Amino acid sequence: MTPVRQRMTEDMQVRNLSLHTQASYVQQVSLFARYFGKSPELLGPEEIRAYQIYLTNERKLATSSILIAISALRFLYKVTLHRNWTLEDIIPAPKKPQKFPVVLSPEEVLHFLDCVAGPKHRTILTTCYAAGLRISEAIRLKPVDIDSQRMVIRVEQGKGQKDRCVMLSPKLLETLRNWWRAVKPKPWLFPGDIPGGHIHREAVELACQKARRGCGIAKPITPHSMRHAFACHLLESGTDVRTIQLLMGHRSLATTARYLRIATTKVCSTTSPLDLLPRPVAAEPKPAAPQYF
Repeated sequence: MTPVRQRMTEDMQVRNLSLHTQASYVQQVSLFARYFGKSPELLGPEEIRAYQIYLTNERKLATSSILIAISALRFLYKVTLHRNWTLEDIIPAPKKPQKFPVVLSPEEVLHFLDCVAGPKHRTILTTCYAAGLRISEAIRLKPVDIDSQRMVIRVEQGKGQKDRCVMLSPKLLETLRNWWRAVKPKPWLFPGDIPGGHIHREAVELACQKARRGCGIAKPITPHSMRHAFACHLLESGTDVRTIQLLMGHRSLATTARYLRIATTKVCSTTSPLDLLPRPVAAEPKPAAPQYF
């Protein structure tokens, strides 16, 4: 391990960045250094600009992937190497397109979950929908996190290393109890193939894609689709945005408020001006009046 890599790793540890973030940053800086065949200490603004052009035009990476590389380089040069740069100018971040998630209807959620093969994968995805959990949070649940006395699920160290509690649906509680009676899992609620470890998210994602192909729903479906459906269906049933924000663990209310733009109770409750016209639009155009001059 080079001194720069060692120092960057220690800087991330001091700031208590998640292990996933640390691994991503180290990987991105390593790719940057290998592209030029030099230590990042010897590289400057021109090389950073050339690398961003390479990622955008040659690699044609998605904006989200480029943003990870940008964040890693900003951390390296600002925190570890102490470069006195205006980062927004030297390492600009691309504008991220604002896209709405594709949301399944309640009927589509039920049909999809019925098509998920295997009780373990079906229970995990059902938990994601019933409690609005990220897949990374669901696979790390432990039996002790299910509090049937208070009817809450304790989510330990979710995204941003934050704990939170979400409601425990009575139907979900029965589903989880059936799963526990059948398997008696410990220490993880959803154990993986490796003894003592939880199931990997890749296994759930593969099961999700297999179910999507089998259920006949044309919409794209991932484990995160269950979380989107949770938020949107709560909003459509009258739950206020602030409550949904707390349940989902969003840092910003603006992140939760985007569901207002796709909830049918908000979008479909507005009358189209077409419906306000005194009569329907004619199916065939009226013949043009003859012109005599």
